[in-house]
Amino acid sequence: MKIITVVGARPQFVKAAVVSRAIAAHPRIEEKILHTGQHFDAGMSDVFFEEMAIPKPAYHLDVHSLSHGAMTGRMTERIEAVLMAEKPDAVLVYGDTDSTLAGALAAAKLQIPIAHVEAGLRSFDRSMPEEINRVLTDHLSRWLFCPTVAAEENLKREGVVGDASGAEVRARPAAVSVCRCGDVMQDAALFYAARARAPQTELPDDFVLCTMHRPANTDDPIRLSAAVRAIESISRQLPVVFPLHPRTRQRLQAAGYALDASPIRFIEPVGYLEMVYLLQRCRLVATDSGGLQKEAYFFGKYGLTLRDRTEWTELVENGYNILCDTDADRILSAFETLSKRPPLDKSLALYGDGHAGETIVNRLSAVL
Repeated sequence: MKIITVVGARPQFVKAAVVSRAIAAHPRIEEKILHTGQHFDAGMSDVFFEEMAIPKPAYHLDVHSLSHGAMTGRMTERIEAVLMAEKPDAVLVYGDTDSTLAGALAAAKLQIPIAHVEAGLRSFDRSMPEEINRVLTDHLSRWLFCPTVAAEENLKREGVVGDASGAEVRARPAAVSVCRCGDVMQDAALFYAARARAPQTELPDDFVLCTMHRPANTDDPIRLSAAVRAIESISRQLPVVFPLHPRTRQRLQAAGYALDASPIRFIEPVGYLEMVYLLQRCRLVATDSGGLQKEAYFFGKYGLTLRDRTEWTELVENGYNILCDTDADRILSAFETLSKRPPLDKSLALYGDGHAGETIVNRLSAVL
């Protein structure tokens, strides 16, 4: 059986590494990776394939730096051509990027079944392109692999699966399958923890790890300025190490921000193994990244989120994460609160047992 895996952004490379490793151990499955090119910077993309021993992509579409609609359309067209030539038994997509939706659309039009890893997540904020991508992908997919109980419940509320009374699935083909498998990022954290690598920069002994890259934050000068002011204030109490996304660097420089004179310790973007190293050693995490919110938890660190909503509601509900948006007062208050909390308790095992990748591959091999 043949699977085409569609990836295009950094978090998807990490997730694909987990599942691709499980696929490689399976005698009946052939996988070909298609990289859309959505993350095109070598420091943001190529290094992940090298670090994580992911098979080099069989196809690289080199689609990037376009509007959401143009990028999704261009990717869909080119993915469709690959699928028509390869005739796979299934298409595997991850998460919620434009690459995710393009892969799902191309496969659906060709009647190729879709497996969606990280299905059922909802921020309930349709102003986020990611929310649109994940909802549409879920409703196109045949196999929905949910990382959490909350994700599974979200699908039930949308009628993707029957409710507890056994009511029939509404407007969905009978072949649709929902599986709560745990989170592949938990698998990755466990596997790569011992392989962490220090960035090529001097680090303080104790620090806050910060990232910010979402257009809603970086492309709005008011929001960007408010968040940076708060992070500067934190950095005067505890060093802040800030791997700088290319988009964020461009926006700060365009605003006349003096990176070299900032109290924030800006560093170059890091690969996954370097990010694991930073997570292992930081005191807490401030981020607008969905993935890093979870990774903070995986490594026993509290997080404050520079957004007003999150897909990972269980982190907030259990006190492991505080939503701050880019409000300076809320950010500083959350920092003070989290700095005083006792070590994070991971006994709830919110994201599974570290075998999500194997569960996904076993489920697919049983039905393909």
